[in-house]
Amino acid sequence: MQLFSTFENHIFLEIAIANLEKIGIKKEDIYAVPLDNRKESRKLFDTLHRSDGLSLIDIAMPLATASAVVTASIGFELKWGPIYWGLIGAIGGFVVGLVIRLFLVFVNNRETDRLKGKQSEVILIVECDETKSQIVEKILWEHLALGLAKVIK
Repeated sequence: MQLFSTFENHIFLEIAIANLEKIGIKKEDIYAVPLDNRKESRKLFDTLHRSDGLSLIDIAMPLATASAVVTASIGFELKWGPIYWGLIGAIGGFVVGLVIRLFLVFVNNRETDRLKGKQSEVILIVECDETKSQIVEKILWEHLALGLAKVIK
């Protein structure tokens, strides 16, 4: 049986490996594989096949609608009329909302938004008998494994 678990690169990983060796798991049956975490930043614009969930127009569209309504109602008293002033307000509100959103995206450190919470840095693979699998699983969970999977051969 193989147990796959993910850990942060932390002292608890070393303690878990030491405890696994204490219960009789040989060093040859314990594999620790470090992961390369993404270093490149996300793309600003989404494509048809990839989306990161970040919308650039989520502020711009409501602001364009509100600006269009306000300027159209004011436009009844102005020379160009409500239609032109409503369109001017909609375009102006959209541009202001887009500038606000772009400012928030560029000011906000996008590296911290990429992976929220804890991130896996090491995969630990343990080969053991089915009789020891419960003990190994308990040791891995006690030492703050982020995830665990069992594969029966």
